Amino acid sequence: MRNPALAFRPEPGTVPEAPGCYQFKDAHGRVVYVGKAKSLRQRLGNYFQAWHNIAPRTRAMLEAARSVEWIVVDSEVEALHLEYTLIQRHRPRYNVRYRDDKSYPYLVLTTSDEVPRARVQRGKVAKGDLRFGPYAHAYAIRETLDLLLRTFPVRTCSQGIYDRAARTGKPCLLYHIDRCAAPCVGKISFDDHHDLVERLGRFLDGETGPVLRQLEHDMQAAAAEQNYEAAARFRDQLTAVRKALEKQQVVSARAEDFDAIAVHEDELEAAVQAFFVRRGRLVGRKGWTVDKVEPLTTAQLLTSFVLQLYADRDDDIPPQVVVPVEPEDADALSTLLAEQRRHTRAGSRGRPIQKVRFVVPQRGDKVAFLETVGENAREAFQRARLKRASDFESRSRALKELQEALDLDEAPLRIECFDISHLGGTEVVGSMVVFEDGLPKKSDYRRFKLSIDRNDDFASMREVIRRRFARLAQTRTADDVVEDPVGDPGGEVTAIDATADAVDPVARRFAYPPNLVIIDGGVGQLNAALEGAGELATADVAFVGLAKKFEELWLPGRARPVVLPRGSEALYLVQRVRDEAHRFAITYQRNRRSKLVASSALDGVAGVGPTRRKALFRQFGSVAAMKRASVEELMAVPGVSRRIATAVHDHLHGTVTEEST
Repeated sequence: MRNPALAFRPEPGTVPEAPGCYQFKDAHGRVVYVGKAKSLRQRLGNYFQAWHNIAPRTRAMLEAARSVEWIVVDSEVEALHLEYTLIQRHRPRYNVRYRDDKSYPYLVLTTSDEVPRARVQRGKVAKGDLRFGPYAHAYAIRETLDLLLRTFPVRTCSQGIYDRAARTGKPCLLYHIDRCAAPCVGKISFDDHHDLVERLGRFLDGETGPVLRQLEHDMQAAAAEQNYEAAARFRDQLTAVRKALEKQQVVSARAEDFDAIAVHEDELEAAVQAFFVRRGRLVGRKGWTVDKVEPLTTAQLLTSFVLQLYADRDDDIPPQVVVPVEPEDADALSTLLAEQRRHTRAGSRGRPIQKVRFVVPQRGDKVAFLETVGENAREAFQRARLKRASDFESRSRALKELQEALDLDEAPLRIECFDISHLGGTEVVGSMVVFEDGLPKKSDYRRFKLSIDRNDDFASMREVIRRRFARLAQTRTADDVVEDPVGDPGGEVTAIDATADAVDPVARRFAYPPNLVIIDGGVGQLNAALEGAGELATADVAFVGLAKKFEELWLPGRARPVVLPRGSEALYLVQRVRDEAHRFAITYQRNRRSKLVASSALDGVAGVGPTRRKALFRQFGSVAAMKRASVEELMAVPGVSRRIATAVHDHLHGTVTEEST
């Protein structure tokens, strides 16, 4: 069989012999694969060889591709960084994607806040905050934190509880049981509380010796002065700190920092486990699973994983990474990570910047520890395979059934569903949800605020679809302007022009065309959607209307609907897509309604415009809390004078002052 990539093969002389990144794109201009190369000419030449010499998964990518582009850079380090950036931007279908095998909790010190607090948190943290972990279980963090609060009584309460205590001047229960120093009521100054948080951060970071020595000294000094009550308090704090340390497993006799990474894989899937060791103690672990949609060696997999890992943990890159094999491009990867350390907390603790080393242990404790990490990766691999086998098969079967039922040329890999929501014809909004490969892609969800102020679902759907496909057409036009075809007279092989990033970023969000558009409604809504799309929709975009009553799929120009069999995977997928669009629209409409109701509570108050209204709600959170506040508390809001505070207070309590009359 002929290699389909030969149809758009660039002339070898037009491809530079320089390091860089390349992107394969499909017929819609969507990036399906991103790669890097020390020599672009040599690497791209491998894709245009005899078809039988190409790996099956690479063949699938080449069958989907219709063009190839490249970007030249100055070094392998820049190519490595650019590849990661492009993969994160485009999320190509044929690049590996790492999935957390669970949402791991962290212990976070919110040092970006005016009055920091300690909290258990999952997911990303705010810039400037300190995080420790991740931990296997949230209860493990809470047990450790409860012990440490006896020595470092930092704030742990929510902002609402803190604000209420500050207004009333009464600290909460945590202060009375010696678990908080109560900065809310001035029992400790903000500067001293910041110092307390910093000491807790250093302790969690592994600097435990100074804390233990200081507590031991304070206990003995208090006992020498016969202040036995204070000595007992220091003794209890010392005991609590030692118990917290016991919860951290010692894995190295030396106080060293390193991460250990292990992989368990087959030809199609892999599980990766990372254990984090600081000052010789295990402080956290995390796991990922990945579908190997491209053929990767273990060394290549480690390179892509390390980039992913330290993009998420760029504030905690250790000087040493223990691995089973050396990653591909280890020197360039080490240089890139060293530069990241230079600009983050990992390189700003008074220590000299160290180059990140990749260590493949041959004997000793690290070999045994890496085997433990590898055993965790193996168990995670087995769990993921059992869990995902049925999920992957059912998604593939659903897309295939849907393709056959709707007589589509190919499986609908990208499905978009639209719904309308309103409140009696007011606050009309629309929603667009996106499913790719049978899974929701929430980063591509979009909401539409409509100018229509009547109960007209047809007009609303017409406007939403028109705006969606107008954005798609705008992006295509912009691409034609900013991309400069080179190499091939037909313009199929292009190099990215630097002005591409100047295109309207809002339009870019709508850049990918759907294979299938589902309209929540029957024939009327479907016809309205087709009118809205008009000539903007291309022939390869299929439209269907989903009637709620009998779950019927109405196709344009068909007298009878398509009825999917009860219990079929295709029906479950369609229902899930429709329900998600309905949920997304309802949530947006309710949010707008609640904001409208809350904002209207201050309508008619002289001197309270959008800015002061926003400041008031930021301070108090709700109308009820604002109503409980005194005039002096209202005056504490920036920009609110006594006159305005009095007017707001009287308005909320239903009274009218002489001045206002």
